[in-house]
Amino acid sequence: LWRLNETTFHFRVFNKQFVGLNNNGNGIDVVAVSTTPETFEIARKSDDKSRVRIRAPNGFFLQAKLEVLVIADFAGNNEWGDNDPSVFVIKISGGLQGEFQVTNGYGRQRASQIMWNHWNTYIVEDDFKFISSNGLNAVRIPVGCSSRDGSQEWGKTDENIQQTVSVIEFLTARYAKNPSLYAFELINEPVAPGVSLDSLNKYYKAGYEAVRKHSNAYVVLSNRLGLADLRKFFSLASGFMRSVTDVHYYNLFSSEFDRMTVQKNIDFVHRNRTSRLNYITTSNGPRIFIGEWAAEWDVNGATKEEYQKFAEAQLHIYGHATFGWAYWTLKNVNNHWSLEWMIKNGHIKL
Repeated sequence: LWRLNETTFHFRVFNKQFVGLNNNGNGIDVVAVSTTPETFEIARKSDDKSRVRIRAPNGFFLQAKLEVLVIADFAGNNEWGDNDPSVFVIKISGGLQGEFQVTNGYGRQRASQIMWNHWNTYIVEDDFKFISSNGLNAVRIPVGCSSRDGSQEWGKTDENIQQTVSVIEFLTARYAKNPSLYAFELINEPVAPGVSLDSLNKYYKAGYEAVRKHSNAYVVLSNRLGLADLRKFFSLASGFMRSVTDVHYYNLFSSEFDRMTVQKNIDFVHRNRTSRLNYITTSNGPRIFIGEWAAEWDVNGATKEEYQKFAEAQLHIYGHATFGWAYWTLKNVNNHWSLEWMIKNGHIKL
């Protein structure tokens, strides 16, 4: 759902299309269209907000006539029964995540209140004292961390590349004189092959130049996720002064980890991660930053001692990265993703 206000939405579907009415047919069939998105209104039952009717642009409500046919031809009534084909039940599969979903979901006024409360309370000065007291000397701060609808459009046009460059220059100009500024990362986790090497190189050149207008801070270039050679843009990065390559390592998100035992996970870190780190660490190349890792895995019922060994193995290997590492993340509702929880509960010793 792409929210316009409290009750009206655009319905996004696969292949970058939107739901609309078939204006080339009878005008009431609901179809996926690739043209300008049409606006639908969601009307909720007063005492059960999960039951809704959806009003189409023609003023009529949608009805599910067949498994493969939805039409907009119902004027509406006061009934909300299970057998009414115009009544839909909304199931919320997850909460709002990321700034885009929060602001789009709550609207400008309410979202501003929610986000300011989050910014003022979630990470506070005591958290930085905790970070420092545990020997950590840097913080990786995501900016504009958003999650939209699963489509990948960044890098497809010069326009959205330039928009990102403008944001980078704005942030650099704003924080360039801050003595705590150490590095700027131009983008996080571009995915191959959706983001081509050519478009990424083009952006990295422009982003690097934008930073250099205002600052001599390190410039971090995130490696592409997916089937991409980790050295593909080393020639570009090597031409940049104070450049860094960012790689992310998780024993997750791939079927190869599905049936790994505790020991196999630890062995994988020692062998595979060491090999990859050696491959991308070169005498004349950029520095290497392991920008994300976590002591989490697909092992059920692991003991505290086993988590300790898994974390220790990663700390040992990642300690050889020439620009250091960053744990994802400081705080998280899932314990093993929270560095704060891992430290306080003795799962990680720095």
